[in-house]
Amino acid sequence: MRVVITGASRGIGAGLAARYRDAGNAVIGTGRGAPGLVDLDVTRPEDHLALQRHIGDQAVDLLICSAGIYLDKGQGLKDGYHAEMWAQTFAVNVTGVFLAVQALLPNLRASGAAKVAIISSQMASHTRAPGGSYIYRSSKAAALNLGRNLATDLKPEGIAVGIYHPGWVRTDMGGASAAISTDEAVLGLVSRFAALSLETTGCFETWDGRAHPY
Repeated sequence: MRVVITGASRGIGAGLAARYRDAGNAVIGTGRGAPGLVDLDVTRPEDHLALQRHIGDQAVDLLICSAGIYLDKGQGLKDGYHAEMWAQTFAVNVTGVFLAVQALLPNLRASGAAKVAIISSQMASHTRAPGGSYIYRSSKAAALNLGRNLATDLKPEGIAVGIYHPGWVRTDMGGASAAISTDEAVLGLVSRFAALSLETTGCFETWDGRAHPY
């Protein structure tokens, strides 16, 4: 199986890359200037095209869109959440996902049974609105909506799309007090990706296999 993972330089993306590689899969990880990874800034269309040229005509069986940023943690409503922060976050967390799928669509089609896994968050759900983190929450909700619509359009081509909450993970983003380790999140996500099919395409699930409300 050939797996492409965006945002594979650290955290969940790095953990997923190691897990799939250890299982004998061909893994292409991306990051910004990270040693051993394909250089990819997910906000740059030209970088995505360069990635596609790097892969050539090889099939991609699983595309994992893991790259993401959380810039507005702790911002105040009165004077925070600057416009540039909105633009940068959406460029990475939403546009970056779309550009990856769009650029690698020929490779996904070549698989015959490809899957796309989008890392979103439970913070995308309308059922979780405790306030704050407006930019991150909005971007992850947009990524969820994007994934749901991609699932509709790609199902006739035999490509399944799943959207996932990876858990509150002890990473640079999640912080030291988070609930689960990177290894726990990775093991759960790998299981969820394996279970993804055309019958479940468009699903929004947690790392441990629970359906999450939209």
